[in-house]
Amino acid sequence: MLQNIIALNDRTKTISYLAADILIICFIYLLPSLSHLTSVPFYLFDPMRLALVFCIITTSRKNSFFIALTLPVISLLISFHPVFFKSVIISAELGVNVLVFYFLSKRWKNLFITMFVSILCAKIFYYSIKIVLLGTGLIQGDLISTPLSIQLLMLFLLSFFTFVLLRKSRKPSIK
Repeated sequence: MLQNIIALNDRTKTISYLAADILIICFIYLLPSLSHLTSVPFYLFDPMRLALVFCIITTSRKNSFFIALTLPVISLLISFHPVFFKSVIISAELGVNVLVFYFLSKRWKNLFITMFVSILCAKIFYYSIKIVLLGTGLIQGDLISTPLSIQLLMLFLLSFFTFVLLRKSRKPSIK
């Protein structure tokens, strides 16, 4: 009987993680269309990180890594954006975000600070690699394409939402 309950619980988790993944992927894929329809530049609001934070809040560490590492690459394959090297560094950046978040969440109680620092570390990593790729000519464009004010706003908002949504019941995967 207990084995059936455990198996059912595992299947339910798998289905809920799969549903979250599908929602996240649809959100990212439909965002460019929504931007074109509304003339609102949604890409400025860091949609992949938004999707990743949603994943961290609602699913497991393993699933969050999966989303972090594959979402930019899948986006590239479907919409040809972002370009290859940028997709690779975004995947790495999001992976760093997940890695640092889960590492710090075992040591720090304040989830606002934990998410804040994990995003900040990921951004520092991203811009460090982007400087190198710009210098070698592997990617083109500006170092900072999204205004820093918007990046700071998203940093605070995502940290705040993580704190609010996870503070009452810290997920077992975070403990």
